[in-house]
Amino acid sequence: MLFPSIALLWLCQTVLAQYSSDDLMSFVTLPDVRAVKFNVHHHNRDRISPGYWFVTPYLHIEPDAPSSLYEQYQIGPHIYDGEGRLIWSGAQQFDNRNAFDFRVVNGLSADPQLSFILNHAWDGAEDTGYGMILTNDYKVERKLPLRRDLGIFDIHEFKVREDGKTALVTVYLSHEIGLDEYGRPGEKTWLESGGFAELDINTAEVIQWWDSYNRIPLPETVHYSPNSPVEGHPGWDYVHINSIDKNEIGDYLISARFTNTIYLISCMDGNIMWRLGGKYSDFEQDFTFSKQHDAKFIESNGTHHLISFLNNASDEEFNEENQSSSMFVQLDTSVKPWTARVVKRYIRPDYQLSRLRGNTQLLPNAHVFTCWSKGGYISEHTAEGEAVLEANFTSPRYSSYRAYKFEFTGRPDTPPDLVASVYGTDETNIVTTVWVSWNGATDVAEWHFYAQASDFHDPVFVGKAPRVDFETMFIGAGYLDWVTAKAVDVNGTVLGTSEVHRSNHPDWKSTGYRGKSSPRPLNPSTLYESGDAEGDYLADSGRKSSDAIDAETQKTISVLNLTYENIRSIGAAFSFVLLICLFCGIVASYMVIRGWRVRLYQRLGRESAFADERVRLRSPHED
Repeated sequence: MLFPSIALLWLCQTVLAQYSSDDLMSFVTLPDVRAVKFNVHHHNRDRISPGYWFVTPYLHIEPDAPSSLYEQYQIGPHIYDGEGRLIWSGAQQFDNRNAFDFRVVNGLSADPQLSFILNHAWDGAEDTGYGMILTNDYKVERKLPLRRDLGIFDIHEFKVREDGKTALVTVYLSHEIGLDEYGRPGEKTWLESGGFAELDINTAEVIQWWDSYNRIPLPETVHYSPNSPVEGHPGWDYVHINSIDKNEIGDYLISARFTNTIYLISCMDGNIMWRLGGKYSDFEQDFTFSKQHDAKFIESNGTHHLISFLNNASDEEFNEENQSSSMFVQLDTSVKPWTARVVKRYIRPDYQLSRLRGNTQLLPNAHVFTCWSKGGYISEHTAEGEAVLEANFTSPRYSSYRAYKFEFTGRPDTPPDLVASVYGTDETNIVTTVWVSWNGATDVAEWHFYAQASDFHDPVFVGKAPRVDFETMFIGAGYLDWVTAKAVDVNGTVLGTSEVHRSNHPDWKSTGYRGKSSPRPLNPSTLYESGDAEGDYLADSGRKSSDAIDAETQKTISVLNLTYENIRSIGAAFSFVLLICLFCGIVASYMVIRGWRVRLYQRLGRESAFADERVRLRSPHED
């Protein structure tokens, strides 16, 4: 009876703990969080590089206006492991705001840190967005604003440089211009230009900034033509800068999507040193690309450059090629003519187009990790070009502008979250179900569970369970109260301990409980051996239970405690039954004594009397 009940409870609670719609996960320990689910396809597990995925699911690029409707936390910075299991959700911490360009930062301290862009508030008036830097325990260490005259904090790039002193950001500005060069004298329109800024990482002071206005001529754009209608503020987005990088010399590499061009900008005077692609390329090249994103230096020594970028090859209206790809291009400016050659090209695994957004990342083992953006679609290729991994959000409603893969150690400073509940239909099948999670912890291998008879008793080890998902469930026999859980790594080191939680229990009468009385918590030492998986439990005082009494004495005391608990649980019923038995015994004795006395004084009847009686009772019909 007990085993089927436990199995049924386990099945029900598993469903409850992981219940979600088709695209969101739910958790008992974090009821307000609904994390986006991944579909994962491993083509070659043995060759997949180590690391976690850093993604930022969003529904809309622009922030939504506040509403009185309740909305669970779904978007913002998130970390997943290589199986698509949630490691950390920052949605609740950052109030369900959009985040972009979420990545690991090295060089700011001995431990790795995190950076991302926190999108501007819905009205953009006071809160114009920030560049966020977090420690590896997920605390905000720096919150960098952008100088007001440079507009809102743009969503495309926030890159902390390797020296840890500055960060690169993209900016968008607006200008009113005349259309004389388009043969339309007297007409004016607003122009949205793109640029970049370099910020001091400690003060947010702008060290250097650059604007495409009067640097990149209007005819270079492929997004507008001489016949395009005039626009009001903010105007024509004629270049659409979407990435910025800097080499050791100090020159800047930018990607302009609406000119199909990658530019090198001089750090000395801001002039354009060369153009790759577009209408006015400075290179002889044997390839094409268009609507690109995320141009980055891999190597750069002044005359030779190796760069990477995502070749979208399309926008929302047109496509120049049939598939998007990650590209690695070698540039040689040492001799004329300058040349550009493709070193590696990695085709999108499903042979489709990424018409918007995306990025390409070269991993330490020379693998290539690419975010194709829409639907959170990501992939990993080996250096030789083998696709070893594909994954995407279960729902196409969500996207991630960029995604990265990094090795990372997360050590949250908050304790693990724990919920415990008691279930059962009678005294024979009472169980305690415990759920535990630790948002952001990366090194938990298993969970050890403990219960106490009261707040003043030492914890007793009641079992353990491996961590196989964000949230772990454990079922213990009996009514356990005052429950805790310890997070343990692969070496057996305790990483953190939850707070002590009292177990929830239902209204037993309303749930159909068939026991004689409502169940009460049991002393766990009567149900479980006093010791953990490695041996004796070490109490907070540092005293081991085996040091106080030997094993045989401990066993005897456990049996006595169990007997005492059983007597207590049936004491009232036993007293009632004893009272009834005593009463019945008195009544029975009285009846026996009374019956003996009656028989002692009764006259014996004559035989004739019986004959007369039979004659009197005979029916007339018998005559």
